[in-house]
Amino acid sequence: MRDAAGRDVAPYSLWKASMMANASRDPLWRAEVSVEVAATPGAASAIEAKCMTCHAPMAHRDSGGAISPAVLDQSGDLAQLAVDGVSCTVCHQTAPTANVATTFNGEFVLNTQRELYGPHTNPRAMPMLNQLNYLPAEGQHMRDANLCASCHTLTTQALDAGGAPTGGSLLEQSPFLEWQNSVYTDQVAAPHAKAASCQACHVPTDDVAGAPISTAIAASRFRTPARSPFGRHVFVGGNTLIPQILRDQAAALQPQASTAEFDALIAAVRDQLQTRTANVSLGSASRSGDTLELAVTVENLTGHKFPTGHPTRRAWLRVRVRDALGNLVFASGEHDVEGRLVDGGAPLASELAGGPHQPHHGAITAGDQVQIYQSLMSDAGGALTFLLLRGEGYLKDNRLLPEGWSPTHPNAAAAGPRGVSGDPDFAGGGDTTRYRVTAPVAAGPYTVEATVFYQSLSPRFAAELFQFSTPEVAAFQSYYRAADRTPERVASARGQFN
Repeated sequence: MRDAAGRDVAPYSLWKASMMANASRDPLWRAEVSVEVAATPGAASAIEAKCMTCHAPMAHRDSGGAISPAVLDQSGDLAQLAVDGVSCTVCHQTAPTANVATTFNGEFVLNTQRELYGPHTNPRAMPMLNQLNYLPAEGQHMRDANLCASCHTLTTQALDAGGAPTGGSLLEQSPFLEWQNSVYTDQVAAPHAKAASCQACHVPTDDVAGAPISTAIAASRFRTPARSPFGRHVFVGGNTLIPQILRDQAAALQPQASTAEFDALIAAVRDQLQTRTANVSLGSASRSGDTLELAVTVENLTGHKFPTGHPTRRAWLRVRVRDALGNLVFASGEHDVEGRLVDGGAPLASELAGGPHQPHHGAITAGDQVQIYQSLMSDAGGALTFLLLRGEGYLKDNRLLPEGWSPTHPNAAAAGPRGVSGDPDFAGGGDTTRYRVTAPVAAGPYTVEATVFYQSLSPRFAAELFQFSTPEVAAFQSYYRAADRTPERVASARGQFN
């Protein structure tokens, strides 16, 4: 299967380097599961089964739900199903549903007729039936965001150290609910011009040059017609760290993708981060004596919060101010080679295990204050926690809201921001932060540079993870320390002010 320029667009070719293909090989996920089990050993089986539901769904279903990550290191059919992560026959065998909420938390329903759905009418049955004993069937729901909602809307039930439910819960992932409360949703009577399903971005039907793809979808002795739409199964998100580790630690992790295929995925992720994720701009400046006030606005271009999903992720603003001679007179958001935020070269206390956290800032006046867009979990007592199954809410969730977000939408209460009250600039589509800098007029004009950075794993989350001693944590720690942890640059802006 190739596009008009002859580029390989076969689903398997593009899928095998993705995080979908490597959902169960992911060494960070395996380390996190081991930590949750170590913290709550009495609920080990339930924790492992829950996590395998979406990260190894084929093995989970075939085992009747009685499976743990240990199967990943075994041999046999069930182990092979497990290491294949989120593979073809999971999504394409998922039946349509009238009530998407019933499928949340990985409760998708697979049809029982060995039918594999696709978006094409009158599919030719014999090639697939002969080779796989599956029957291709038309299913327009394959292009519907509801298909993605099952595993990307997740509520976890809080447990105490003994494994008993506390009665609390945490909406750990909610990109589908966020998308529904945005201009990007197509599940309304009159969709916005920007409306697009999850698949429109993550399984695009255009080639890399923007031309619609039309290709035969099967090779056989019978002539098969070219089909359109045809989705590129790239599943590109914002993660460059784990694909890099899978590539560099291939001997240990045994991914199916080659070095070149991981390189291509990482390049595609960086392109998405730099062109379709966020913009940053400098607003007007005002002066009060020697104090210069600058407005920096970050615009969210995605169809959900940015960052999205799991609380390991974060984005932040780095702002540098230089005088007319090029001297750095102010800096917030600097980082070291390990990706930790620093002030004067020293890591901020909020970067260290057991340290405080950075609150959301309406205004920043010092280098040890950084605007970090992230979600931080809180436990039953309202304290910061990095254990998912201790989470009963969010101490802070100032991730950038998508355009069109409404506080009156039915999803707003559950998936809304936390810790941003009192900041009128934090709203659907972005946020504005004001920086107040000592900048005497005589030393101007001043050059200001603002940059948005992103990490799929914050060093603070990693530091908390490394407090636990499990084989999976030890393995991931060695991979992590060998990896390039340079934060990903998303957007930047530059201006000059008097």
